[in-house]
Amino acid sequence: MSTPGSSTSPGDSAVTPASTPPVRPTVPGANLSALRDHNAAAVLTLVRVAGEGGISRVELARQSGLTAQAISKIVQRLVEDGLLAETGRGASTGGKPRTLLTLVPEARWAVGAQLGRDALTVLRADLTGRVVADRRVPIDLAGWGPARVLDLLAEEVGRLLADVPRERVLGVGVASPGPLDQLAGVLHQVTGAPSWDGLPLRDEVAGRLGLPALIEKDSTAGVLSGLGSPNRAFVHLDRGLGAGLVLGGAVQRGARTNAGEFGHQTLDPNGPRCRCGNTGCVEALWAAAPTPQAAAAVLGEAVANLVRLLDLDEVVLGGREVLAAPDVYPAEILRVLAARLPDPAWQPVTVSLAPSGPNAVALGAAGLVLSRLFG
Repeated sequence: MSTPGSSTSPGDSAVTPASTPPVRPTVPGANLSALRDHNAAAVLTLVRVAGEGGISRVELARQSGLTAQAISKIVQRLVEDGLLAETGRGASTGGKPRTLLTLVPEARWAVGAQLGRDALTVLRADLTGRVVADRRVPIDLAGWGPARVLDLLAEEVGRLLADVPRERVLGVGVASPGPLDQLAGVLHQVTGAPSWDGLPLRDEVAGRLGLPALIEKDSTAGVLSGLGSPNRAFVHLDRGLGAGLVLGGAVQRGARTNAGEFGHQTLDPNGPRCRCGNTGCVEALWAAAPTPQAAAAVLGEAVANLVRLLDLDEVVLGGREVLAAPDVYPAEILRVLAARLPDPAWQPVTVSLAPSGPNAVALGAAGLVLSRLFG
């Protein structure tokens, strides 16, 4: 973990799957000129999943459903753009060995940022999602207000990209506390930070950096930071509490892209008042707990409700509060799940810590940017 204001050296961190390694997908393409970018994204995705072992043009055609001619043209363009490279020959199957293609990780970069309530994290990731550098500095989200925080964000991103040509930067993804409207790029009544209400965050960031910008709720960004079950939750416990959701393999954002206000479900109507104005919220009960184990038990009750409601089979935990007690939270949540689920043997649920640690949310934000290239 970086110290405030420090940088990590290349190769210090990387995205790792949150569960078992994925099976190589079949990505359907379409032989229509109007879908040129879609087809290129399909090819890039297949090459990315193939990893360092590479993949041949013949295999790309088979897995994508595109013709050999279409694959040849797409690959030629991607090689010319520097995104793909020919790296060797595959094993012979009786004829001429096939040329293998791999992704060039450093061909493009994505920036991810997390606006925390008391810390700002920025990182740079290559095309494989590997973090090559990150920085973490203290802030006061509510007290400083948007202008000072976003000016600092621009400065830190500038330091991160000092030796990178801007034309090789795909954009910046910013994860923020909600509520927010991802489509409009606007924050709404951020709990405890009224000066951010109505802020067009996406446009403010893009204007300061001169780069394409995307925004996402911090908890939803967290669920994008690693691969895992198609029915999972990322529970983020930092200075607030939220949950990112994947159901049926698709990220769930809700009708207003504001899903995941997990910390503000009411567990006890007669409980303590929460910062949001309601009483007995999970977040308030957690904050009032006398010991870390009691706090983890409160979180376990809320997680059990979520698992039973949505039939999840994986819960990934992230955020500084969890990372500060890595043995307490998974064990206590598993204990509560065993007590609350009607048939735990039939409804197994894995509970684990986010493999990308303190970078999970910012890395998920960078993943938003990468998704524009890979589709």
